[in-house]
Amino acid sequence: MVPGYKQHGIRIPLVIGAALAFTLGGCATQEPAASWDGLELRSDSRLDAVYVQPGAQFKAYKSVMIDPLEVSFAKDWDPNQDVRSVSRHLDQQDIQAIRDGLAELFREEFQKELGKGGYSVVTTPGPDTLRMTPAIVDLYINAPDRMEPGRVTTYTTDAGRMSLVAEFRDSVTGDILARAVDRKQSRDTGFMQVTNRVTNTAEARRAIDVWAKALRDALDELNGKTG
Repeated sequence: MVPGYKQHGIRIPLVIGAALAFTLGGCATQEPAASWDGLELRSDSRLDAVYVQPGAQFKAYKSVMIDPLEVSFAKDWDPNQDVRSVSRHLDQQDIQAIRDGLAELFREEFQKELGKGGYSVVTTPGPDTLRMTPAIVDLYINAPDRMEPGRVTTYTTDAGRMSLVAEFRDSVTGDILARAVDRKQSRDTGFMQVTNRVTNTAEARRAIDVWAKALRDALDELNGKTG
């Protein structure tokens, strides 16, 4: 559980469960629903769906508090399905390493992009701080890299997919302001190419950069910045 969330009645696993059901059941495959838990769908060209609390008061936030990223894999993802050698199977430690690496990359990219706009990433609530609770759901990696000696080269047409569900609250009051949902599928080149840790990371970074830029743009709008 993320520290400080119990007081607002929110538990991260429940957020992820609802997010996963919503993403797979609606936004990822068809037009998003008009409302979600009382939040109303707003038009946004940057992301698949943005839901806003009716009557919410958005401040000119100058900093962002980002809770640790939670990661949930796709139900049909089996990294060992086509791997004959048991010695090349991914174990729970390997899968946790994927989660940890993605979480580190997520925070790194958001901190870098927000910094470009003059916004700081902080670890404590404040009167001008927006709190973001992010979750990546439906993560599917077509060819997770196995770093053992003599590894086999893997070829795919794309690296995989993942969806972001992010909840935004005022960091002091805990009042929910908005939720955003966006699904990213890696680029399908149409021909076979080497897929490994480097290419998978590059695709993940590309998706996260889009999400970080969307948040920075939203903060710029709140702060009256143009251009």
